[in-house]
Amino acid sequence: MEENPVKSEMCDQDFRRTSNFHMHQSNHTGEKPFTCKECNQSFAFSSILHKHQFIHTRVKPFTCEVCDKSFWHSMNFRVHQRIHTGEKPFKCEVCEKSFSQSSNLQRHQRIHTGEKPFKCKVCDKSFSQLSNLHIHQQSHTGEKPFICEVCNKSFSSLVTLRVHQRIHTGEKPFTCEVCDKAFTQLSHLLVHQTIHTGEKPFKCEVCDKAFTTSTRLLMHQSVHTGEKPFRCEVCNKSFSKSSNLHAHQRIHTGEKPFTCDVCDKSFSESSTLRIHQRVHTGEKPFTCEVCNKSFSRSSKLRAHQYIHTGERPFTCEVCDKSFSHSVSLRIHHRIHTGEKPFVCGACDKAFSCSSSLLVHRTVHTGEKPFKCEVCDKSFTQSTSLLRHQKVHTGETVQV
Repeated sequence: MEENPVKSEMCDQDFRRTSNFHMHQSNHTGEKPFTCKECNQSFAFSSILHKHQFIHTRVKPFTCEVCDKSFWHSMNFRVHQRIHTGEKPFKCEVCEKSFSQSSNLQRHQRIHTGEKPFKCKVCDKSFSQLSNLHIHQQSHTGEKPFICEVCNKSFSSLVTLRVHQRIHTGEKPFTCEVCDKAFTQLSHLLVHQTIHTGEKPFKCEVCDKAFTTSTRLLMHQSVHTGEKPFRCEVCNKSFSKSSNLHAHQRIHTGEKPFTCDVCDKSFSESSTLRIHQRVHTGEKPFTCEVCNKSFSRSSKLRAHQYIHTGERPFTCEVCDKSFSHSVSLRIHHRIHTGEKPFVCGACDKAFSCSSSLLVHRTVHTGEKPFKCEVCDKSFTQSTSLLRHQKVHTGETVQV
């Protein structure tokens, strides 16, 4: 039979069992009358002391019959067994998502309530998880006591160090059950799974745009506020995202931590490395819906689509001439400025665009890379080859 609910007068938290209520009250009183004889650590209850003593005796009396993993506490043992049974008895009343542990459900519910009960005493910033508060607090102290033995990089928390070490080990312990894609962090897996579920629980109150994570929502909101709280100490440039600031700072440091496994070329951003790797894999994931032509970058696809739409969004401020690509506009500007940044190393002749320099260099090298498939005649320029091919097709050659 269930006991009557009891409420804590200090924090208004409800408890179904008086034993849990008394255990909770010790958080407010600070009373810990039960002391371990081995390490002098104190506890509010004798049962907690008894469980603690397993650490010193090294006894793990609860063993899983499926995988032989052992545990000091029966509670941890019961929670572990749900890995094998798939049992998730704790369900969110808002979105009906289920969890194997009540603590995970409580953390999840803060997504819906927006509750951030853990507040930093230095800057009043609040967090939904205590672990995130601990990590944040070290930003004020500058303390990074956990050092990677491979690259000597320092971290403010042991959890962050363990995640970092997977870069060196290649370990990806979190696997998607739908597509078998593996991840180094559970948070990355959870974000990935929204691809399959289509779930976007974080909605912007200004424009109703939805996002898969709270961090992406926060980053998006800077579009409306114009806020750029992350400032570079070297050049004072401001950014709306901390990740953009970190990437920018590599301009000053010259750091390129992301290296290609195939050709050892290094990059300052992981996204640039991923794009580069498509050179080796031949992957072209961005396909034009009109002509099915594929591209390695989304930016190249967008530029290509102007061919079909006829759109020319880039306009010269001097002569109002329009272009479909920003690169073409930059090259055109040099007509007005007279700038010729591409200089031939053989004769010092200068050009406004790199393609003109490449064509010019064939004067010195004698190279004729454009060959006619009909008569094998070669040319220094593709335009010269196209004119020549009209001799074979019978088209009139305009001089």
